[in-house]
Amino acid sequence: MSGDRQMSVFDIAGRAMSAQMVRLNTTASNLANADSVASSKAEAFRAIKPVFESVSGGEGVATVRVSRVVQSEVEPTRRHDPNHPMADADGNVWEAGVDSAAELVEMLETARQYQNIVQVLQTAKTLTLDTIRMGK
Repeated sequence: MSGDRQMSVFDIAGRAMSAQMVRLNTTASNLANADSVASSKAEAFRAIKPVFESVSGGEGVATVRVSRVVQSEVEPTRRHDPNHPMADADGNVWEAGVDSAAELVEMLETARQYQNIVQVLQTAKTLTLDTIRMGK
């Protein structure tokens, strides 16, 4: 983090929400392409995954950000379907390297994490407002 300013709970939660949004968008992209096919293994869609890294905001304070998005190691699957319009010379098509069940679990987990962060923000807001009211 740049500067000498200490990160607030709102900074920390905001960055975490941004990271979870990238995670949700990559999962949505994977699910949208799960049933896609290609005429070669090289052209077939492979799932993408965000890579998170910790960001320090001072001693005892940290949050997260997405450092990069990488392709999954799940290989596309060859399926013999000579009647498919995208079939290669051998009659094969390549199905996307996406595990739909795992992506659905990822989506649920991401939504829960996002909701947890929203709850942290709501609690921080309530405590801040209560503190301000105490001074009146």
